[in-house]
Amino acid sequence: MRILVIEDEPKVAGAIAEGLRAEGFEVDSSGSGEEGFLLLNTERFDLLILDILLPGRSGLEVLEAARLLGARLPILVLTARDSVEDRVRGLELGADDYMVKPFAFSELLARVRALLRRGPLETSDFIKYADVEMDCSKRSCRRRGRAIPLTVKEYELLEYLLRHEETVVSREMIAREVWHATERATPLDNVIDVHVARLRRKLDEPFDKKLLKTIRGVGFMLGERG
Repeated sequence: MRILVIEDEPKVAGAIAEGLRAEGFEVDSSGSGEEGFLLLNTERFDLLILDILLPGRSGLEVLEAARLLGARLPILVLTARDSVEDRVRGLELGADDYMVKPFAFSELLARVRALLRRGPLETSDFIKYADVEMDCSKRSCRRRGRAIPLTVKEYELLEYLLRHEETVVSREMIAREVWHATERATPLDNVIDVHVARLRRKLDEPFDKKLLKTIRGVGFMLGERG
């Protein structure tokens, strides 16, 4: 796996690159938005780690331009400012995840691995996992040919889980990407749990094989394992 790190702080960039290489990744680094954007458009990478505050072309400008040009690789944004506006703007422009500096390398590595498991952005209107089929153009879902009636939010939740099949997703990730919440809140956790329970009844109860799993203390996963 080849990773591009666009980060203008030499110590931070060096630590990230050294740590990732020790884990077996191939890493290229750039200290400016312009140079990094050129690399991104001339070389093939599996993931981009992108700082927001860059000299010249900003990280957000690189992010926006990359997505407009059709870049489908996962993008992890780094920011020194834990502001709602920065996080929302980055997600709106196409970031897959974000981390606030300073951060532990172990967490960065976990997020990198999760994004790489997810792979390139899914653009298909038809999703199939196990015996579940979803037609996004018609907003319909079937399991073993049987229609599953879903509310709007249940549909969005299931689509998110299908696009992250075999990957554990946290309540925070669901809150951010399905409910589009900018701040973590306990009441929203309760709402998510209720929707997961309702979805489980519709998706799993009529069938022998259970797909929607609760990973205690972590989150949820749509998978055949376990």
